[in-house]
Amino acid sequence: MGEWILEMRGITKEFPGVKALEDVTFQVRPGEIHALVGENGAGKSTLMKVLSGVYPHGSYQGDVVLDGEVQRFATIRDSEHAGIAIIFQELALVKQMTIAENIFLGAELQKARGIIDWNRTYQETAQALAEVGLKLIPGARVGDLGVGSQQLVEIAKALSKKARILILDEPTAALTETEADNLLGILDALRKKGVTCIYISHRLREIGRIADRVTVLRDGKTVLTADRADMPEDRMIREMVGRELTTMFPRRQRPVGETVLEVKHWTVRDPSTDELACDDVSFQVRKGEILGIAGLMGAGRTELVMSVFGAWGRRLGGEVLLSGKGSVFDGASKAIRAGLALVSEDRKRYGLVLGMDVKENSTLASLRRIAKFGMIDGNEEIKRAAQYVKELRTKTPSLEQLVRNLSGGNQQKVVLAKWLLTGPKVLFLDEPTRGIDVGAKVEIYNIMNDLVDQGVCVVMVSSELPEVLGMSDRILVMHEGRLTADLGRGDATQERVMHFATGGA
Repeated sequence: MGEWILEMRGITKEFPGVKALEDVTFQVRPGEIHALVGENGAGKSTLMKVLSGVYPHGSYQGDVVLDGEVQRFATIRDSEHAGIAIIFQELALVKQMTIAENIFLGAELQKARGIIDWNRTYQETAQALAEVGLKLIPGARVGDLGVGSQQLVEIAKALSKKARILILDEPTAALTETEADNLLGILDALRKKGVTCIYISHRLREIGRIADRVTVLRDGKTVLTADRADMPEDRMIREMVGRELTTMFPRRQRPVGETVLEVKHWTVRDPSTDELACDDVSFQVRKGEILGIAGLMGAGRTELVMSVFGAWGRRLGGEVLLSGKGSVFDGASKAIRAGLALVSEDRKRYGLVLGMDVKENSTLASLRRIAKFGMIDGNEEIKRAAQYVKELRTKTPSLEQLVRNLSGGNQQKVVLAKWLLTGPKVLFLDEPTRGIDVGAKVEIYNIMNDLVDQGVCVVMVSSELPEVLGMSDRILVMHEGRLTADLGRGDATQERVMHFATGGA
């Protein structure tokens, strides 16, 4: 074996109206963790889909070279036979099946034709789980596992196929800090066993901790490859966005006005488990402020904003005052008409219709505003959608582009456009920058500032403490469904927030 286990030479990939990759070169050494970074739309996922056979040979220009031999993968199965396994951000597990059934799905171990060898299946599943440090029984149902454990099951599945090159696309995006630390420890152990890993992430601190080398893509081109020691975080950001980001969190000073939203003694039960998700929560949101909501996974942050919006849960008590008037919304449509808007944490599931275009998604929540006599005014629809494409600087070839073809950051801007078109008084943002790059994050932060300057109240739920501390004027901290602290900006530190998030008095 030469210096490289993998080389991608002169890779060019085009879609209608878009050149996603242009003459990209990417080289990986055996047994290293190689980070691939860049803004949304830089071409990272496209490059990995070329490598893994999602985009078959012939649909792109250039060569994929493995162990010195040019490969011509026609399917994902071809790349798996060559020892390459890719784990996408959206996990490809069947929730209703057991761990063992998932790991050997499509590659069932048989003792006779058509008869599964369950003893061997459970034995090899146990070995694969031990390799990633999971102490679970092979017969456990995947749908009963947490997201962190499901991620490790995906890795165990890849290793069971004798993968030599493991590709992870945003593996920690939905994980808690503890789960993410555990995953990085597993990857470090796999590196010591000789497994090569290509790691895609927007969490640059993780890259600084785990990567051996870093390759930066920008606008579909290779910018540079360097040892991680030569790539401090500020340089990575500069190379990714092509400019200096003078401040990551551009918070603005502004006067605080009257109370716009008040929630009193809000108590909600989870309809699926019958457990309390929000327990006697009271808070206020004032004009001129960004209110942050912090807490660990399962603290009840998402449940709080979704239930106030009327989109989730079984209310046991409490009331909502909007501009002094009491109301409880028993559906999202009523909340929208009253002046509430919710950018959900899962934009692909709850925020967008992926098979519809930018124009249609942008106006989806405000059809009443662009309809005449029950018919949509096409000219008005185009005018409104084009306005927010321009204002939010959404990168799209046209208003007719399907949103599934946009990068994560631009998809998030379409979701924001949809809600801004409703003219909200209060905008709930649940994980507004999850899965998007640092450049797009700063753009989202500036949009938040502009909205507050225009009189919109912004409530931001985030799992990233630096984001909450950097952008919030006031921070609510939740623990197990209860509000444990209401901190002014001057009183909030990472240590204090974590103290209250873990149940401290």
